[in-house]
Amino acid sequence: MEIAHFDEILEERLRKIRISLLIKGKEYRRNNDPLHNFNRGAKLSGQSREKVLWGFALKHQISFLDMIDDIEAGKFPNVETVDEKIGDLINYLILCEASIKDKIKENYGNPI
Repeated sequence: MEIAHFDEILEERLRKIRISLLIKGKEYRRNNDPLHNFNRGAKLSGQSREKVLWGFALKHQISFLDMIDDIEAGKFPNVETVDEKIGDLINYLILCEASIKDKIKENYGNPI
């Protein structure tokens, strides 16, 4: 892979993350809380916010693994499918990072 091509992919992914988490993410927020769904899920299930969040991410993990299996079988996805599957997992990892760092901040001060 050429460095320029890798850089293009990276810049496009960063743009998509911003759009997804900052703009589209507004539909999931309540009371200005980007983790609202996971907080509510934690209250309903009695599990930690992070366990709820990763439970939500599980379907995306499975879908991604199915895509990898398909590739190994010679069936390649279209670029839009790759973008969606990779983006979903990256976004959940970022949300989980935010959740964990929020708890660290609550208990020990700002982790960043």
